[in-house]
Amino acid sequence: MKIVVAPDSFKGSISAKDICSTVTIGVKRVFPEAIVKEIPLADGGEGTMENMVHASNGTTKQVDVTGPIGKKIKAEYGLLGDNQTVVVEMAQASGLPLLQDHEKDPMKTTTFGTGELIKHALDDGFRKFIVGLGGSATNDGGTGMLRALGMSFHRKDGTHLPEGGAALIDLDHVDDSKLDPRLKECSIVIASDVTNKLCGPDGASAVFGPQKGATADMVKQLDKALNHFSEVVLTQMDTDMSELVGGGAAGGVGAALITFLDAEIQPGIDIIMEKLNFESDIKDAQLVITGEGRLDSQTLSGKVINGVSKRAQMQGVPVIALCGGLDLETNKFDDLGILSAFTIVPGPCQLEEAMVSASNWIPDRIEAIMRVLKYNLN
Repeated sequence: MKIVVAPDSFKGSISAKDICSTVTIGVKRVFPEAIVKEIPLADGGEGTMENMVHASNGTTKQVDVTGPIGKKIKAEYGLLGDNQTVVVEMAQASGLPLLQDHEKDPMKTTTFGTGELIKHALDDGFRKFIVGLGGSATNDGGTGMLRALGMSFHRKDGTHLPEGGAALIDLDHVDDSKLDPRLKECSIVIASDVTNKLCGPDGASAVFGPQKGATADMVKQLDKALNHFSEVVLTQMDTDMSELVGGGAAGGVGAALITFLDAEIQPGIDIIMEKLNFESDIKDAQLVITGEGRLDSQTLSGKVINGVSKRAQMQGVPVIALCGGLDLETNKFDDLGILSAFTIVPGPCQLEEAMVSASNWIPDRIEAIMRVLKYNLN
């Protein structure tokens, strides 16, 4: 028997890689001879780089970069098993988890470190990039990233703007004359499921700003600043950043990558599965086990479980989903393309207990499922 384990992480509880290993424990209790293929997944957010490197037998490189509030930090970029494709994850250099609560300030935080990660990879000779935009602490329209790659942003008197999204309200013109010429040799794919545009009530500042520490007043200022940024770029370069679908991802980094680096945006799960040759891994499997922290109506649109089940259906392989919270009617299982779904939680408990107990609960839940499967096979 071959079983493919391909989950997303349970955010704040257990990584996708650790879910894979604990599922394998449960499978082996019932089917000790089973072949278990572990493929930890993500949809472009935090964990994307680690999971893709692990699943492709790639490597990581640690470098010194500038963190979101200007402090020097250690961050990594990933090299996939093809030895050609680099994965840059924003959360590594410009991520919200890097900050304490009192340090969160999207008016000032910068994406400079993300640009430095790209530059380090360029220096190492790589020209194929996947950039995951989840988990950012920033709202600077990607200007920090672009600065690290050679661009500059100026006031009317010619002085340079300081870092951060709020400063963009004083932008007079951009200068891309010193943008790293090696970028013209690159292909850059953005891994993101965000479809929000740069500005407005559904834009980067309004939707994502509050989770990065923005007050209602800050949201208004940041939205106005990003809108001004887009107007300057439209006037100077005849490119309308404000209308780009997905431009609002990561505080506007999506718009910056598309506008200035000719990047292409794709659903994160699609990119990851293509790079990992997911369909070839499941074609001879008898079962796929996937999962994510919460299974609800949002899972039907672009999440990891949805991506896994679509490809498994094409191969005729049944899918079982694990989750921490289950809030989807069973009549929606067919729409999602899964055989069934199970919460790992054994009974009523406090949220705090559930968050720290996943690694203990998963093997037991999987063992119970495998026992049913074994009975049916007999």
